[in-house]
Amino acid sequence: MEMNAILEKLPEHLMSLVIDQPYDEYSPQDQAVWRYVMRQNVRYLGRVAHETYLEGLRKTGISLDRIPSMYGMNRILKDIGWAAVSVDGFIPPSAFMAFQAYNILVIAADIRPVDRIGYTPAPDIIHEAAGHAPIIADQEYSDFLRRFGEIGSKAFLSPQDYKLYEAIRHLSIIKADPYSGNEAIGLAERHLNECSKNMGEPSELARIRSLHWWTVEYGLIGNLENPRIYGAGLLSSIAESANCLNPEVKKLPLTVEAANVNFDITEPQPQLFVTPDFKTLNSVLDEFARTMAFRRGGLYGMQQAIRSENTGTCVYSSGLEVSGTFVNVLEKNREAVYIQAKGPVNLNYAGRELPSHGKTYHSEGFGSPVGMIRNLSVPLENFSEEELGQIGLSAGEQLNLDFESGVHVAGIVKELTIRDGRLILLSLNDCTVSCDGKALFEPSWGTYDMAVGKKIVSVYSGPADPAAFGLIYPAPAEKTHKLKHDGKTLKLHAIYRKVRDIRENTCSFALLPSLWEELKQEHPTDWLCALEMLELLKTNKIDDNFSRELTAFLLSKQASEPALSKLIADGLEMLAGMEPGTAGFSV
Repeated sequence: MEMNAILEKLPEHLMSLVIDQPYDEYSPQDQAVWRYVMRQNVRYLGRVAHETYLEGLRKTGISLDRIPSMYGMNRILKDIGWAAVSVDGFIPPSAFMAFQAYNILVIAADIRPVDRIGYTPAPDIIHEAAGHAPIIADQEYSDFLRRFGEIGSKAFLSPQDYKLYEAIRHLSIIKADPYSGNEAIGLAERHLNECSKNMGEPSELARIRSLHWWTVEYGLIGNLENPRIYGAGLLSSIAESANCLNPEVKKLPLTVEAANVNFDITEPQPQLFVTPDFKTLNSVLDEFARTMAFRRGGLYGMQQAIRSENTGTCVYSSGLEVSGTFVNVLEKNREAVYIQAKGPVNLNYAGRELPSHGKTYHSEGFGSPVGMIRNLSVPLENFSEEELGQIGLSAGEQLNLDFESGVHVAGIVKELTIRDGRLILLSLNDCTVSCDGKALFEPSWGTYDMAVGKKIVSVYSGPADPAAFGLIYPAPAEKTHKLKHDGKTLKLHAIYRKVRDIRENTCSFALLPSLWEELKQEHPTDWLCALEMLELLKTNKIDDNFSRELTAFLLSKQASEPALSKLIADGLEMLAGMEPGTAGFSV
């Protein structure tokens, strides 16, 4: 992967999901699929998409004729403050959000097969490169997308969320493989349905994922009566982009309530949400963020962290950040008064692990009180070093702290950790900690490290210092299927290759009739290559028996195969609108 200034900021724990784009594995038919979809998109979306779309294609260096290379895209994307990486299909939602936060587009390397040319539930390079990339040329939208990533990456997920992600990934892989049998697809669909039925109360991640779907993926912009398209899922689907503006698809004004509306990735959407402008997207996102644990903190935040059963971080008002798997929170009057985490924990400040407070030292968990000390009118973290000494908070002194919550801490001060003039951590020897008569820590357990802070101001998913914590997103165990084409299919691809070579003037035009004979004899179900052949004849102003035979073949397929009817009709309409002597469209 060719690095640039943006990619160089990408943390190591996300790099494990990045793959080399397998450009040489794209078949000539894949290139034709890209070309068909992109040319149809430009022809149609130029009229109905947000005004940024066409200019965005130019700015992001996306060609209509060839699947884009990450190398080429990154050389151009850096000029608008973004970069792109290839990944293998769906990646964990929290990782997807984290990439966005770093101004990096995640582009699935695969491309949809020709039999799913109108729409695919699997992420592919058409969706990511031709859907997401063009709109980020708009600065206001670009800022929104980055902020969405920053906020989304802090959202807590539930154990059920990850099971659902794996079920969605598996189904998308199965459906994107043209050689998958109906039995395998049916089994994957049933498994996904079962996972969907057992989700329980929606997590933060589930809700923000829905908001992402109805904005970034399937969003409309403008007024309810005549909106335009900006969502990547619509921009990349020639079937849905044509259908979504029909009156039958309900149009609703975008509000934060969209986060509570579920969606089905395998079906056309029955309703869509319309934002009047990109500024409103940020307002709705801010409104949603105010409901999240990272903004609310306190007891609610700790409960979300515990429910997730995964790594989270709680931030004390002193600035101390505790990262680990939280399992319990004691409460009084709906306030968190004591937090408990199990297993490896590390302590951090300003996103960096404190010396000697990593996972090895805190290998068996961490517990600490939260709140005000009785008879002190000022939070302990606000005391100066001199004032701390005056109340007996100095190394070697016996200390007794009674919290207003009923937590009692007694021990000998070993060390004070102060950052930016604030006490954030007290280390005590020979320490006992109790609450309402229940022992929370005993001297035999070793040194007691007590977090200092009047309250928990933020709680968010993931560790404060991912590198020090050792966070990693392992590459998915189930890979997208690398298609192994049979000999007949490879011969079909060879025909596509020669047709492309003719268009690019590296192969003789005189070969076209023999290629047509081979196509109709050996591959009578193929329509896209026939359309490309007809385009060559139109480009060269040829209207003879050969041209009429190709047209008749396509019209026959259009009439006899309902699944192909609109695709072929759109293709013929596109050719009818070409100017003789041109090779199609330019952005």
